[in-house]
Amino acid sequence: MNRFTTYLTLLLLTPLSVFPCMAQEDDDNEPYVEDVTLELPEGMQNQEIDSLLLDWQARNFLLFDESCETTGENPEFDPQTYAYRLSRLPNVIDMPYNNVVQKYINLYSGRLRNSVAVLLGLGNFYNPIFEEALESYQIPLELKYLPVIESALNPMAVSRAGAVGLWQFMIGTGKQYGLEVTSLIDERRDPIKASYAAARYLHDLYSIFGDWTLVIAGYNCGPNNINKAIKRAGGVKDYWTIYPYLPAETRGYVPAFIAANYIMNYYCDHNICPVNTKLPMGTDTIQVSRNVRMERIEELCRISQDELRSLNPQYRTTLIPGDAHPCTLRLPTAAINAFIEAGDSIYVPPTEVQVAVDVPLDEQPKARGKGRGAGSKYATVRRGDTLGAIARRNHTTVAQLRRLNGIRGNKVLAGRKIRVR
Repeated sequence: MNRFTTYLTLLLLTPLSVFPCMAQEDDDNEPYVEDVTLELPEGMQNQEIDSLLLDWQARNFLLFDESCETTGENPEFDPQTYAYRLSRLPNVIDMPYNNVVQKYINLYSGRLRNSVAVLLGLGNFYNPIFEEALESYQIPLELKYLPVIESALNPMAVSRAGAVGLWQFMIGTGKQYGLEVTSLIDERRDPIKASYAAARYLHDLYSIFGDWTLVIAGYNCGPNNINKAIKRAGGVKDYWTIYPYLPAETRGYVPAFIAANYIMNYYCDHNICPVNTKLPMGTDTIQVSRNVRMERIEELCRISQDELRSLNPQYRTTLIPGDAHPCTLRLPTAAINAFIEAGDSIYVPPTEVQVAVDVPLDEQPKARGKGRGAGSKYATVRRGDTLGAIARRNHTTVAQLRRLNGIRGNKVLAGRKIRVR
């Protein structure tokens, strides 16, 4: 374990789920919002932050800055200073200061300061993607901080309710906005496609409410809950007016978002040292219209599966199912050149002998023909099959099956055709 990983592991593994509110005097100039508990957004809880340590990009491109000089002390400021700083942000969305926002600022600058350091580094990867998607739908760019509280900038994040990805789409909403979700592909994990889907969703919410603060709340709990709260508040379309009628999580969601905007811009004033970023080498995409396996790409393009999965988090297995429809594959530039040079040899070979699922291969006729592939035999993986069972049925060995098919480990998908000779 390198020094960076050790450092983050020691600092981030702290339970952070729910914190009691501290009593706070009402300021004459700022609204006091009564609340009982301070709920940390699920995406910012420690299990999500800790999972970033396993991410390939975090391990390879985030570096602890040993030259950063700070006492580590978190200074306190008067309420007027916080309010003034929020008013200075170049934002379209109103960022009011109040006691609940202050509590989230205290949390981010205190207990979560080391997590904020990591998120500042990860923002260098993802903010350009978010900003481009938001700009394409004329969405305020400060909404790039929504994924900070949604997923802690972890594209593989999964919530307790089943929301997935940087923008935490549920399956139904994701499909509604064009994200494919199957057993093989989950585009909710694709940073680019999910960002454009989120921008479209935010645009649609604004067409309903005409108020960005209500849009943020609606993104968290859904437009129906916002409409119910508006009705209970007498029809007033103002977040702080409908605040008491919102779900508990949503009451903390907007203040948490405002505080995230604050800390991601004023971290230096709180002596937080961002984790440095070594940006990865250039990448590009290629469309594949045939099945291809990551094991084969790893072999022929000299790229690790960890890196492949990091660049293509939408694929749930090592199979990229181009036979079903064209699929996008992101690779480093050098690997794309190698992919093209490999030609047909990189793809899953076509079945030369059609084998029924319930009929052993040794009952099938031999493949005929000369040249490459002559004498080859293929078998269809049955439900519940293991490599050992397939090897025994076809009078071969597990090692031979792995070699012929580029298989690592023991898992094989039911219905897949694999070469047995």
